[in-house]
Amino acid sequence: MKLLKQLFDNNRRWAGRIRQENPSFFEQLATQQNPEYLWIGCSDSRVPSNQIIDLMPGEVFVHRNIANMVIHTDLNCLSVLQYAIDVLKVKHIMVVGHYGCGGVRAAMGTQRLGLIDNWLGHLRDIHRLHQEELTMLDEQARFDRLCELNVIEQVANVTSSPLVQEAWERGQEVAVHGWIYSVQNGLLTDLDVTVDRTLGLAGTR
Repeated sequence: MKLLKQLFDNNRRWAGRIRQENPSFFEQLATQQNPEYLWIGCSDSRVPSNQIIDLMPGEVFVHRNIANMVIHTDLNCLSVLQYAIDVLKVKHIMVVGHYGCGGVRAAMGTQRLGLIDNWLGHLRDIHRLHQEELTMLDEQARFDRLCELNVIEQVANVTSSPLVQEAWERGQEVAVHGWIYSVQNGLLTDLDVTVDRTLGLAGTR
């Protein structure tokens, strides 16, 4: 008995559809990946990176974790970041959060959830840093705003990373963007916190 047969059936239909549209697609894809974009997003199943920006396999390098965080001690995320910058030479790094993020909501509460509490501690720090602004808002607005603030703080973490700073110092053109996605309407919003080489190096002096 085959497990998850439906998923294999879906895969065959998808591969057949791609071959119909572009007969040499998979042969070309197998030889290299040359994406211009690194997407750092949330693990939430409702936020699929390629589909949201309507790009094909091979066009986006992706790292996902709970609440789209970039933590300076997370070797998994840092390894992805280094490979994207040093090997793939991506031109854009997008930190993409989303409204309704379960990780953000959990960080706003006091319930103990187990191992994940160590991860959520970083979100609770962001909540504490922006407490004055957040306490002025009603519950839903506070939730939405913390989702946005989390993206903004993670953009700051990316740009302050030695990996990005060193890339800028050697003249590599890579920009860091902060976006947020609405599960309710499928649209992305630019949070207007983009940092490029000129702005990033100026900010360290």
